[in-house]
Amino acid sequence: MNTNRRTFLSLVGAAGVAAAAGKPVRAAVYGVGHAHARSKIRVLGRLPQFELAGVCPRDVPQRFDAVTAPGVRRLERDEVLEDPSIELVAVEAHVAENLQFAHEAVDAGKFVHLDKSPGADFNSFRNLLDKASAKGRVVQMGYMWRYHTAMSRAIETARAGDLGEIYMVRATINKPMSEEDRRPLAAFKGGMMFEMGGHMIDRIVDLLGAPKRVDGQLRHDGPFDDGLADNNLALLEFDRAMAEVYVAAMQPNGNSYRRLEILGTKGTATVQPFSPDGRIALDFGAGREEMELAVAAQPYETDFVEMAAVIREGRKPQYSVDHDLAVQKALLDACEML
Repeated sequence: MNTNRRTFLSLVGAAGVAAAAGKPVRAAVYGVGHAHARSKIRVLGRLPQFELAGVCPRDVPQRFDAVTAPGVRRLERDEVLEDPSIELVAVEAHVAENLQFAHEAVDAGKFVHLDKSPGADFNSFRNLLDKASAKGRVVQMGYMWRYHTAMSRAIETARAGDLGEIYMVRATINKPMSEEDRRPLAAFKGGMMFEMGGHMIDRIVDLLGAPKRVDGQLRHDGPFDDGLADNNLALLEFDRAMAEVYVAAMQPNGNSYRRLEILGTKGTATVQPFSPDGRIALDFGAGREEMELAVAAQPYETDFVEMAAVIREGRKPQYSVDHDLAVQKALLDACEML
């Protein structure tokens, strides 16, 4: 385990997440159209490291009551961006608006938690990260499997050399989509790969680095006449390895069949399913070991604990600007959107 990762994971204890030093970070949620908005609002409202100033439903005003608990303050755009006491802005808008909202927050001098996917304009995303760095701010990407206990164990086992030379990574992340939920995604050429593939590309880049080449196969094979790319495959090529990411919108109970598999010359690490707890199997040829690993914290908690430490303690983020750019480039290449 690298020093940066070990230092960060020390923030997370068996009884929950450790508190960052100093007073709570005052945070606001900007946008409510994202599927993760409700969960992010709930987490920011209960973590002791944060004070939730309120929620701005600028993108979908009518959704405010559906995603907030009683007592959560409704904020207007200017109240989020012009209040100097608000240090962190969690951008949870529709994907088509996420990047614009993030730019507004960085321009206002805020730290930003930006939910996936970070828009379809790579140059704008790069400009956002460069601008934040110049201002001494951090944009944290909201890829929810970054701190998944079983995935982290599999990646660290591979990184330590216990699996030998890694030559292949396979990842599947499917979910069934209703006709209503499919419709907004059809606006993006990458469809389901754009919606879900970044999660797995993020894990692959963490292990293998930036790919040398990415090819995507985007198909519409589902039962709805909406043009959504709903049966997709991406192939990522590295110097001495390959990786494939498969994403579809038709698999019943798809969550149970999500899988991350790391293949090496000395063994294989497999994570399936991902939630509610992760099951990891390690096979070194002479024997197979399986274990269930409870998630170290509730979904999204660990991300925000890291952000509190970044803001209050000046801690270096675990994931760099270069990592986030490599993930976004690979994603857009896989989606034929770059």
